[in-house]
Amino acid sequence: MTTADVEGRDLQRHRKNDDVAESLPHHVAVIMDGNSRWARARGMPTSAGHAALQPALEETVRLSCARGIRVLTAFAFSHQNWDRPKEEVDFCMAVYNRFIQDNVAQFLREGIRLRVIGDCSRLPTYLQKTAQNAEEETSSNSQLDLMLAIGYSGRTDILQACGKLARKVHSKLLRPEDIDESLFADELQTSWTDEFPCPDLLIRTSGELRLSNFLLWQSAYSELFFTDTLWPDFGEAEYLQALMSFQSRDRRFGKRKL
Repeated sequence: MTTADVEGRDLQRHRKNDDVAESLPHHVAVIMDGNSRWARARGMPTSAGHAALQPALEETVRLSCARGIRVLTAFAFSHQNWDRPKEEVDFCMAVYNRFIQDNVAQFLREGIRLRVIGDCSRLPTYLQKTAQNAEEETSSNSQLDLMLAIGYSGRTDILQACGKLARKVHSKLLRPEDIDESLFADELQTSWTDEFPCPDLLIRTSGELRLSNFLLWQSAYSELFFTDTLWPDFGEAEYLQALMSFQSRDRRFGKRKL
């Protein structure tokens, strides 16, 4: 029996334990970090690390479906990553395009609905077209919402939400005093996923201990899980460890439990 099998069995036992504060998360977010370091450690070019992102992401999507996760948001490329060398950026865009193309048939079979979030206007035309086609093809699916964050910035997401609300106020469609957290959240890009726009669990690989401008508003009450594992090595055992860690957390949301 493999480590993943043991942890999978333990996870199921934890799900049946009434003493566990939470069951599995509805929404999992992942910061897929460490691809370049993974490649360097093997004497390979940076591009090899970015290419290795795809199988690890495919496995995470598969496991999320198998465990009943409702939303998976994957941070693929940040707004700040546009400042990297053009050759590296172009290769990353091709990887994301291939990921979508290679998996859209699987998305349809498994009931996965895709949405690309971030500043899509800066994406290559071919990637915009691939994403739009896949979003349209999978729009009726309801098993898992998969958000792929490319060129995404949490701060920009907040600013554009403010701008939308300001324009509604200016057009007298909304009064300033009516603005609350719910209305604000509705203007964020993750509101697309309807029922669970905020991650219950946020996972970051590679040993870095920060959010790096990812889902800043949405992660206010997320449980955080950091692992030294580099993203291309993130597999079933590591994912189950994160899920089991989540189940052991006591989520009070600022309240005192009596």
